[in-house]
Amino acid sequence: MEKDGFEQLKNQVLEWVQEVEKLVHQIPKTQLYAATGVVLLTIFFFLLVRLFKRTKPNTVVLTGLSGSGKTVIFYQLRDGSSHQGTVTSMEPNEGTFVLHSEINKKGKTKPVHIVDVPGHSRLRPKLDEFLPQAAGIVFVVDALEFLPNCRAASEYLYDILTKAIVVKKKIPVLILCNKVDKVTAHTKEFIRKQLEKEIDKLRASRTAVSEADVSNEYSLGVPGEVFAFSQCQNKVTVAEASGLTGEISQLEQFVREHVKA
Repeated sequence: MEKDGFEQLKNQVLEWVQEVEKLVHQIPKTQLYAATGVVLLTIFFFLLVRLFKRTKPNTVVLTGLSGSGKTVIFYQLRDGSSHQGTVTSMEPNEGTFVLHSEINKKGKTKPVHIVDVPGHSRLRPKLDEFLPQAAGIVFVVDALEFLPNCRAASEYLYDILTKAIVVKKKIPVLILCNKVDKVTAHTKEFIRKQLEKEIDKLRASRTAVSEADVSNEYSLGVPGEVFAFSQCQNKVTVAEASGLTGEISQLEQFVREHVKA
């Protein structure tokens, strides 16, 4: 009985195949070719969209000098906590999560991969590990103790802005002035101008050795003009934040601008 049932099913399938062959032969060749072309183009477009979505970066890298408050900001983004502001990191903190401010947001929200790279000079090379996947870089500056650290911050920022991968991929950079809740903190405009002045000095001193410097393959600014961040090939913006109080709305706006929800 089972064998008879199988034979009947086999015969039915063969009949269907023959019917399909007849229908195909009845279709004019031009229409058949056009239909095949449409199907192939649709499949190609679908695969292209899937590939683009899969490879689109969703990593935002936090970096800056040690003590600028990067790790506190990392925890504010993740769980809305400052961890009492006593956090020190010697290894990168990283995680993929929905921003704390969006946890109760209705609808689908895309998680973000946030990486907090330690600011100690010996640990900065770890930054290079995350740049290929970076959708954006957040350079955190201590607005309270800015002047004593201005030179060091400018040198580190210069190194980032002249990295080949940053220039080629035009990775956007946000200079985040942290600790602005303090009365004696400097404004973002003051910090921007001072950084531009220091980088202008660095540009002059480093241009002479740039050809022999394999890590800094690109020069900054326009020759003969005073340096400004607007001259960079990638977008560089300045914003304010307070990791301790949780005021990081400008940072969250930058994250969502480059990692779409």
